[in-house]
Order: sequence, then C-alpha cells, then structure tokens
Amino acid sequence: MSQGKIIKVSGPLVVASGMSEANIQDICHVGHLGLIGEIIEMRQDKASIQVYEETSGLAPGEPVVTTGEALSVELGPGIMSQMFDGIQRPLDTFMEETNSDYLIRGVQVPILDRNKKWAFEPKKSVGDFVTAGDVIGVVQETKVVEHRIMVPVGVEGTLTSVESGEFTVEEVIYKIDKANGGEFEGTMIQRWPVRKGRPFAQKLIPEEPMITGQRVVDTFFPV
Repeated sequence: MSQGKIIKVSGPLVVASGMSEANIQDICHVGHLGLIGEIIEMRQDKASIQVYEETSGLAPGEPVVTTGEALSVELGPGIMSQMFDGIQRPLDTFMEETNSDYLIRGVQVPILDRNKKWAFEPKKSVGDFVTAGDVIGVVQETKVVEHRIMVPVGVEGTLTSVESGEFTVEEVIYKIDKANGGEFEGTMIQRWPVRKGRPFAQKLIPEEPMITGQRVVDTFFPV
C-alpha cells in the first residue's frame, strides 16, 4: 500500500506524486471521496491514474491511496442474477443502497450479495486429493445455470472438511490440507484479476457455427 497526493487533474487522468512504492495496474482510491482508479503509468515517484468515476471537484493536494491489488472481479453465486457496469459495480444493488437512480461517486457496495444463502451440494468427499480447477461442489444458481465451486489456482492437497447445506458466499464450506504445508479454507467466492487469463486444461475448437439469425452477427461476428 502506498499513499501520495494529487498534483494534476486532466479529465479522467489524475497524476499523483509520492507513489514510489506503487505499481502499474494497482487500484487506487483517489481524493477525499475515494474514487476508483487504476495506475496506467509510473515515472519515478509519479503515477498516472485512470479514474473510472467523474473527476470534477478533485483538486491538487488531495490524497491518493493504493490498495496493492490489480483490478479484479468477484466470481461466485449471484453473478448471473445481477447487472454490472464496467468495473463490476452491481447497478441494482447500488441504486437500492444509495436510494438514487444515478451512480454516486465514491460509494462502494459489495459486488455479490453477502447475506443471501445458497444451497451447496458437495461433489468431493473428505480424504480426496484435489487440485486447482477440481469441482468441490455445485450451486444451482438459476433453473438453467449450475454454478461450479472450484479449487482456486495455486491450491492442492487433501480435502479435510466439506459441508452440505445453505451458506453465504463468504462462509467457509471446505478445508484443504495443502500439499506444501498449511491449511486452506475455501468459500464460494473467488477474486480474479481482469487482465489475467483464466487457466484451462484444453481449448475446444468449434466445428459448427451457432446461427443467431442476426445478419450482422452471423456475417461479421460469427459465434
């Protein structure tokens, strides 16, 4: 985490000094309102920050604080039932929390519902050896969407505990005795950097196009 101060504001671009410990792609809270921004350039101790909210009213001297994390999204049950903006702010929840039809600057709300409980059905048993990408269990998120809860990247070991029932996305539902030592406690939610590709075991090559019936899509952007 690094803290500096604004020295220049030019539309959505903010330049801050005193940011020598920051890194490109770090997420920042800009100004007294804590606007969300991302560092796009570093020059010595000066950081150029792309701010994703309206910057009117920002002034030199206001604080800039980095989170030390890259721009990330939350993956978990509830993602299919929400409408998000470009930085994954849940619009319906946002407007309910703020009692406004507009996005209010500097306001942060949880991306996924932290209170709703989901029915979790285990697909692995205690004693199983699991590795990244293995399906620990499933949640029937909608009538047609089955949400698979997987072991996160970088985690492997023996499953020592797995629960069945209804849980929130933040409650621990399984535990893994990691092969390299220590214990991992897993929930239904994972955070993933947006600029980092998700790992995969195999890419399936399409053999037949999906005809949408829309001439523009089928001709120029075939699926």
